[in-house]
Amino acid sequence: MENNIYVTPLAGRYASKEMNELWSNHSKYSIWRKLWVALAETEKELGIDITDEQIRQMKENINNIDYDIVAKREAECRHDVMAHVYEFGLKAPLAKPIIHLGATSCFVTDNTDVIMMTEALKLIKQKLILVIHQLKAFALKNKDVVCLGYTHFQPAQLTTVGKRATLWIQDLLEDLEELEFVESHMKLLGCKGTTGTQESFMKLLKDEAKVEQIDRKIAEKMGFEKVYAVSGQTYTRKLDARVLSMLSQIAQSASKFANDMRLLQHEKELEEPFEKGQIGSSAMAYKRNPMRSERINSLARHVMTLTMDPTITAATQWLERTLDDSANKRICVPEAFLAVDAILILYGNISKNIVVYENVIRTNLMQELPFMGTEEILMNAVLKGGDRQELHEKIRVYSMEAGKEVKEFGRPNDLVDRIAKDETFGLTKEEILKILNPANLCGRAPKQVENFIEERVNPAIETYLDLIKDINVEVSV
Repeated sequence: MENNIYVTPLAGRYASKEMNELWSNHSKYSIWRKLWVALAETEKELGIDITDEQIRQMKENINNIDYDIVAKREAECRHDVMAHVYEFGLKAPLAKPIIHLGATSCFVTDNTDVIMMTEALKLIKQKLILVIHQLKAFALKNKDVVCLGYTHFQPAQLTTVGKRATLWIQDLLEDLEELEFVESHMKLLGCKGTTGTQESFMKLLKDEAKVEQIDRKIAEKMGFEKVYAVSGQTYTRKLDARVLSMLSQIAQSASKFANDMRLLQHEKELEEPFEKGQIGSSAMAYKRNPMRSERINSLARHVMTLTMDPTITAATQWLERTLDDSANKRICVPEAFLAVDAILILYGNISKNIVVYENVIRTNLMQELPFMGTEEILMNAVLKGGDRQELHEKIRVYSMEAGKEVKEFGRPNDLVDRIAKDETFGLTKEEILKILNPANLCGRAPKQVENFIEERVNPAIETYLDLIKDINVEVSV
């Protein structure tokens, strides 16, 4: 029976092989078996009559799963965990009497969910660090490339291409901090029984001191330090809400970047990579549409809406356990990870290969530059003895007139000529043009880039550089 059929485009089209494999059925069910082994080993260590041979048979068959038998058995018993217990018992017949001893289904399902989410966070962190690293290089390379700033998507004071990139990085650093927090607070459910009281283990071991060791021992065997101190049958579903909230934040940051790229590609200032044989439009052969940025927006929208599922689930759990969480969790949690994985693949690909059209940037800048430099002109004119209020009103009037020339008649911006002809300002055209040197009108932008990289970015990613040295972010579709 084929077990890794792609039933969602997130798996088959967008996400990485590693993320797909992690959330595959085989990955999940093999972890179930590792948990059953850890449980058996723990019970043996605490005095229950379990043999080394029973444990050996279990270990030898962790990945030896006959999914046809599982499917047939589940159709009969209508219970996925018991179907796997049955099939595992066929493969490890000596261990059949003790597989799943004292446990409830959530022992394998919930602990596995935590394990898979924890591993998935590592994959997300790797790609997140890579994007930050690549944007850092982009910001430094373009820290002195002066460009128009935009507020309300209207031309505003000048900035630099590199400074704008630091805004993208800043968002991702916030996401990295949140990811690290979530990662550091991942806890296993442990093995607490049907209502969280460990009653079945009290009956098996008849020794509370031994029962108190079960969670810690299982956690250690599964590579975890933390276990929930108390629970009902399940771990608190607030964990899923926390994890998906963090993934949503990454999606928000990526979507903001993608929107910026789409706007700037329209202005022909920046462009996402476009391969030699890539087709931008099936109808308009000349088009170079920002398809990857648009795909980021599309996937991010899905992730952000997915956060509603676990929040409602966490709020509506009844007492020690209900089952209305199960089907929902199986869908929204993997989908959120697969989608964010796909988003970061796209983000990584774009951030590595952003095309900067400096000549277009300068042309757009020069068209608006006289307006952008009016404050500088005003200050220089005042220093020469002018009246600020009078000069401010004249600049306002001249700016409206020059704007009308540009917008209504399509003529060049003649604001500089208008001001130079007005003796009240006391400035020649040459002096005004010198004042309007773009490099002198972008404030501390270049230095801000350098300081930000040195003080915030480098410390945040330096411990992770080995994590990203071999990662590939090429986009297949």
